[in-house]
Amino acid sequence: MEAPYLVLLYYCYTPIENPEQFREEHHLLCLELNLRGRIIIAAEGLNGTVSGLRADCERYMQIVKADPRFAHIDFKIDQAQAHTFAKINVRHKPEIVHSDLPVDPTEKTGIHLSAEEFKKLKAQEDVVILDVRSKYEHHLGHFKNAVTLDIEHFREFQDHIDELEAYKDKKIITYCTGGIKCEKASAFLLEKGFENVYQLHGGIIKYGIEGGGEDFEGKCYVFDNRVAVEVNTVNPVVISDCYVCGTHTDRMVNCANPECNAHVPICENCGENLEGACSKTCQEHPRKRPYNPKGYYSKEQNGYNPFLNVRQKHK
Repeated sequence: MEAPYLVLLYYCYTPIENPEQFREEHHLLCLELNLRGRIIIAAEGLNGTVSGLRADCERYMQIVKADPRFAHIDFKIDQAQAHTFAKINVRHKPEIVHSDLPVDPTEKTGIHLSAEEFKKLKAQEDVVILDVRSKYEHHLGHFKNAVTLDIEHFREFQDHIDELEAYKDKKIITYCTGGIKCEKASAFLLEKGFENVYQLHGGIIKYGIEGGGEDFEGKCYVFDNRVAVEVNTVNPVVISDCYVCGTHTDRMVNCANPECNAHVPICENCGENLEGACSKTCQEHPRKRPYNPKGYYSKEQNGYNPFLNVRQKHK
């Protein structure tokens, strides 16, 4: 049975001449369609993840693709029983993903691989699979035998480029959640003299949908109130351990202490005993939020107004 809601994950590198004006127009469109989520708009393009009723999401995709600038956008589509976001945020920023990398993916980037192409290539001996995500993400789940980096944020990627020198004579396949980080990561590798650079098109999410997620071990961290999603329906395994007791678990949560908010795996037993906190200290913190078994805590609304920053009159 089809779920009533959809979750869309997408990005598109394309010039936007007046990004602030487009931001406002796009914000109004999302309000009209009752969408919730996070969207970033910059002069270099569009990046977003939103949730909404099936018909509203389908209308949104139709409208976005009708714009020639986004005609080739690739929507990764998942199903949900309800909204996976509490509100809609549409922001104008310098980059659609914070990287600080001096590259333009519209000029050069790694060769895109489909799910089937990725399966075939990753099995070769001269191939290295490179995870360009943050460490809390790849600790929860990553491809079998993937090279991972000790980074908290994607903008630190360039600081670890020297660690990859040993793989310069190999074929490197980059991957991330939805593909956007790979556009710049693979372009930067090419800029630094790596010659055989590829990227998994659509990232982990698309690979799970189209390729069954084979050889992705663990779960995939996502940036909404689901926290983590299943990817592998072929040969799944659990690779993460409970942050508190060390028990094998793929239950990813945010600490209930808002001043900590650590992204860590915590088993159900420890989650209940610590009331959603990641430690006794956090459990005793005066600002600790009420325990949510799902492990996700929305930011405080603080009088959130969906029309905030909209200068035009909403019709």
